[in-house]
Amino acid sequence: MAIITTRPLGASSSLSRMLADVFGRIAAWNDARVTRKSLSVLTDRELDDLGLVRGDIDDIARGTYRRD
Repeated sequence: MAIITTRPLGASSSLSRMLADVFGRIAAWNDARVTRKSLSVLTDRELDDLGLVRGDIDDIARGTYRRD
């Protein structure tokens, strides 16, 4: 199905991209916050069962965690 519009695409598309970027950053921040909070409540034993240590939590939340 094709959509025909008479609106100019210049200004609104750049605004749309900017808003999508802002909402994307907010969503990523919230995902990291939820991950950090969820892992922080685990005991050291539970983290060890997952192969993690408490110091790995921030890297995991940022998405920069790499296993050796």
